[in-house]
Amino acid sequence: MAEPKKDYYEVLGVPRDADADAIKKAYRKLAIQYHPDKNPGNVAAEEKFKQISEAYEVLSDPEKRRRYDQFGHRAFAPGGGAGPGGGAYGGFGGIDLEEALRTFMGAFGGGGGSIFDDFFHGGAREHGGRAAGADLRYDLEIDFEEAVLGSQRELTIPVNVECADCGGTGAERGSGQETCRHCGGRGVVVSSQGFIQFRQTCPVCRGAGRVTKRPCRACGGSGRVRERRTVSLKIPPGVETGSRLRLAGSGEPGQNGGPPGDLYVVLHVRPHDLFERHDQDILCEVPIPFAVATLGGEIEVPTVHGPAQLKIPAGTQSGTVFRLRGRGVVDPRSGLHGDHHARVVVEVPDRLSSRQRRAIEEMNATLADARFPLSARVKEKARQFYERKQKLEG
Repeated sequence: MAEPKKDYYEVLGVPRDADADAIKKAYRKLAIQYHPDKNPGNVAAEEKFKQISEAYEVLSDPEKRRRYDQFGHRAFAPGGGAGPGGGAYGGFGGIDLEEALRTFMGAFGGGGGSIFDDFFHGGAREHGGRAAGADLRYDLEIDFEEAVLGSQRELTIPVNVECADCGGTGAERGSGQETCRHCGGRGVVVSSQGFIQFRQTCPVCRGAGRVTKRPCRACGGSGRVRERRTVSLKIPPGVETGSRLRLAGSGEPGQNGGPPGDLYVVLHVRPHDLFERHDQDILCEVPIPFAVATLGGEIEVPTVHGPAQLKIPAGTQSGTVFRLRGRGVVDPRSGLHGDHHARVVVEVPDRLSSRQRRAIEEMNATLADARFPLSARVKEKARQFYERKQKLEG
């Protein structure tokens, strides 16, 4: 028996009233922790990463989150809800809600007119056996550089396509089809509950009203075979983990002339060794020599757009952060760039010649009366602590 799905809010560790920013922050933290690149060969971490991505895809979309809050996981189950390509109006014990509403309106003099056709357009089934193709999801890992600068990818995805041997009918050539005996060719079966009649898609012919005499050996009677298809994907600059790109019409083909589904590509960005991204801003640590930190100077800072020059004022302390405006990542929605933040770290040489050592010792001897603000601050705070400690100990 399959293990029940965990609540999406519990998966991300956020309360049900969490805002979009809280959900995004929780997802990023967990995605970094359980990312496959950081947990090679760890099946449990990989499964956790998939759960996190699935939860974020739903909770980060206002419409999907609304449906999830109302129906839970049933909203996205086949025939139960709400996902792309699924029958978005089910979840009533297998009853086709479209047919139920048509029957109910008919009982009160309504005619099941075109308003229902328009409302349910795009669902899994249409009259005459026409069906829209299923939407597909493809999870794609990309490098940090691709997310920041954009790229072009060729994706090879498995799809179910019309069987060439039977032309999608599911029947051996020459055998033809016959009227479904279970539903009498109507494509639906009728059941009654009180004074209301419910019509459900026929489970034998799946709404087509016809069944094959001899199933096609190539596709087993399904009319579909598995095939690998290559599609081109343009990744725009500024995307991030959780971004979803839609390729209209690149999902599975429709049945009996129905429209094809869409392909949704969900992106997962690999972390970078040098740059750390925070929304549209970039942070990186830059080492500077002791002499530059003391006397001031100019250093070269790496940014995602290339090297940039940064002036360092005299007396700069290790850990000081400088901002380079407009050197961050572009926002794909507004087109505005974030900033680049360079955190300088005073670097100490790990090897010295005897001459260099003597020179530093001589310099150090001259610094006895120099002002060291960080050391003075630490000493003052320590003095205050020990005074309070002495009073408490009494």
